[in-house]
Parts: sequence; structure tokens; C-alpha cells
Amino acid sequence: MLARIALALALTMGALTGAAAQEPDLIFKKSTVWRALTPDDKLAIYGIDDPVVDGVACHYTTPERGGISGTFGVAEEVSDISLSCRQVGPVKFKQKFGQGDVVFSERRSLIFKKMQIVRGCDAKRNTLVYMVYSDRPIEGSPKNSTSTVPLMPWGTEVPPKCGEWLNK
Repeated sequence: MLARIALALALTMGALTGAAAQEPDLIFKKSTVWRALTPDDKLAIYGIDDPVVDGVACHYTTPERGGISGTFGVAEEVSDISLSCRQVGPVKFKQKFGQGDVVFSERRSLIFKKMQIVRGCDAKRNTLVYMVYSDRPIEGSPKNSTSTVPLMPWGTEVPPKCGEWLNK
């Protein structure tokens, strides 16, 4: 029995470390629920850069549970995540991408729940569309947030057409 638990923990830790290609930048945290002897519940704001599209950054806010289960990293985090993405420089695509490709992924529970930020292109409006949602193998979450980034000129640079960079 102990060997099974050790194997499960080893597999889980491997999945946790491989879940995200980049580490998000912590911007700040704000306490929402005070707890006397354990860490408070918090809202944490993180920033990430799109790994395929230079010049686009996203910020997301996610709740983080405190208490004993949060302290030991076994609390299942809720799916209430907000998202905002913006053009922060001249846009340059590094490679072609598909509709709904994962930009960032992070585990939200010890084993099953995962948060994902995905990207698409509204070619008609030359706008990148980002969505954050959480899923689990059996029952996903309908909670989601969407943000759009209209591709605009930056200085004298003409913006690329996102539709030309879609895998078809």
C-alpha cells in the first residue's frame, strides 16, 4: 500500500513539473479570507508572455486557498480565474499555430484539475482571442474568461495578419 502511494506521488510530481512550459511571473497577492493560525486565502495576479507571439502578454487572477490543505498543496483550487491579454510591443509570430493551442497550463489540484489558457485567431477582425478555463477528465468546468488582442500598428511597423499564421 505504501509503495502505491509513493508511486502515485512520484507520478503526480512529474505531472506537476511538466505542466507549464514557462513559469508565470507573480505580480502580487491580496488576502481575501483571514485565517488565524494558517495562511490566508488569497487572490494572486500572474503575468505570462505568449510563447509563440512576441508582443502579447496576458495577466490572470486566480484564487489560492490557505488553511492547512492549502499549506500542504493538497487543496483543490476553484475554477474562478479571470484573464486579460494585451499587445505590449510589436507583434511577431515565431511559428504557425492552431485554433485553441495551449499558451499556458497549470495544475489546480493534486491530480485531476488543470487550468489552461488557449489562443485562437479571429482572422476577419485580425484579432487574437485568448480563453482561460479549467478542466478535469470526468467533469470540466463551464467557468471561463475570454480576452481579445486586436493586432495594431506599433510605431511604424504594420501588424501581421494572424490568419496567415494559422495551421490549416
